[in-house]
Amino acid sequence: MWPLMSALLQRRQHKQQAKAQAKAQAQARVQAKESELESESVPAFRVAHSELFGRYLVANRQLAAGELLITEQPLAIGPCVSCEPVCLGCYRPVQLTVQQYRCPGCGWPLCGASCRGLQQRRHGHTEEECGIYGKRRWLAAELLGESATPDQVRDLYELVLIVRIALLRHLAPDLYAQIRRMESHTAARRENPTLWQHYEQKVVRRLRDDWQLDVEAAELHEICGILDVNCFEIGQRGAKARTLYPSAFLLAHDCSPNTAHTDDPASYAILLRTSRVVRDQEPLTLSYAYTLQGTLKRRSFIQGGKLFWCQCQRCADPRELGSDCSALVCKSCQLGSMRATSPLDQSADWACDRCAHRLGAVQLERLLDRINDDLESIDVHDIPALENFLVRYREVLRPNHYLLLSAKYSLCQTYGRIEGYLLPELSPEDIERKERYCREFLAVIDLLEPGLTRLRGLIMYELHAPIMVLAQLGMQTGQMSRQEFQKRIKEVVKLLKESAHILQLEPPGSSEHEMGRAAADALIKMGC
Repeated sequence: MWPLMSALLQRRQHKQQAKAQAKAQAQARVQAKESELESESVPAFRVAHSELFGRYLVANRQLAAGELLITEQPLAIGPCVSCEPVCLGCYRPVQLTVQQYRCPGCGWPLCGASCRGLQQRRHGHTEEECGIYGKRRWLAAELLGESATPDQVRDLYELVLIVRIALLRHLAPDLYAQIRRMESHTAARRENPTLWQHYEQKVVRRLRDDWQLDVEAAELHEICGILDVNCFEIGQRGAKARTLYPSAFLLAHDCSPNTAHTDDPASYAILLRTSRVVRDQEPLTLSYAYTLQGTLKRRSFIQGGKLFWCQCQRCADPRELGSDCSALVCKSCQLGSMRATSPLDQSADWACDRCAHRLGAVQLERLLDRINDDLESIDVHDIPALENFLVRYREVLRPNHYLLLSAKYSLCQTYGRIEGYLLPELSPEDIERKERYCREFLAVIDLLEPGLTRLRGLIMYELHAPIMVLAQLGMQTGQMSRQEFQKRIKEVVKLLKESAHILQLEPPGSSEHEMGRAAADALIKMGC
């Protein structure tokens, strides 16, 4: 009797506990949903103001990694300031040869008669623009021939977006008013004689005196300033352009930002997401400079275009958040590392951490320029030349130096992808080399661009392949235990999952999105 009663009581208690647990879980789900709805009802960000940032965006609540913050169409778009000629409709590369298709109205090079950007007022080559160039062929299109110098090409393409914005005064006054409300830093630009004279000679006088454009000089200078301070460089699948967006320009700068942005290849719309969890009231930031650039060059680049000296945490740290991507080998003792004695002072000496050797900032910059020129002269697909570059400078630059990392990144993307170096053709040593470069690059990116960032997604996808191939090779030759093989396969799965997640956040039609889908397909084939 008693055992039966005891069993019944226990069963009843289990049922009651199960009911209580189910009720608690249901309440938790309701509370989570209410919290989610409450978060959705609270705007992700608001505009704030400070003496340091001016107008900027701050989080209105805690933001999850990958949360979409801004999607907006460009107010204006045009070619980048570059020596590379592009189509005025779609911004893809063109040639300056006689065979290249040209606009019948103005003679400017285009990709073809069916370019999707022709007569597209918001983002292409319009009839109004064509009319301006057509009346001045000898001052514009006729200069864009095979004998054109890089400076001539650059100077002409720099004018395109400025002319387009000036045209908005009459074609779209509301868009023009939005652009004119952006910061131009005109007063600060006047105090920089080199910068001011560049725009005075190359843009203002050329458009007003030579082209007879009916725009005030002060207005043109302001447009130039607005572009320098607020524009984004975008492009997918070979296209390159610069744009102005209605609100994305309000994000503050940080050399290790908490957002990542990309652009839709079809519409040129910007998509801006959080790359990591962002705390309530934390400023929303993006980087105005290339992440893989050392502090000395990065700060100089930002000051040259945006007219301020960055003082973020990374810039203030001689070791750049632990990445040490500016350190050089000490020429004197060969054992120590050379770092800036005061990173926020561009003229500060660089000193060895093991001996008394010092190097002036000017000397150091000349050295970096020489090495950078050497790297720039190498084709990104020339594996032997890139490997030779790493050998030649391994006793000058520390392994994580940004110039070595740049060469390693090119090698990460080239090994396994070009004729003569496809994965089945690579020796085990070459595959190991690709794995090593990928790991070294990823370790730095995890410090400088952590979270859901494009570079992390790309390099993790590149890394999975050599790990997989070497694991299979190890099992086939009996040089790897089953336990080690399974460990490596687990790492491959983890890399593919994270790269698929990151890269599929990129817009459909982009090469990164396709790579994300390839990662997802690989997981399916692996049964994951």
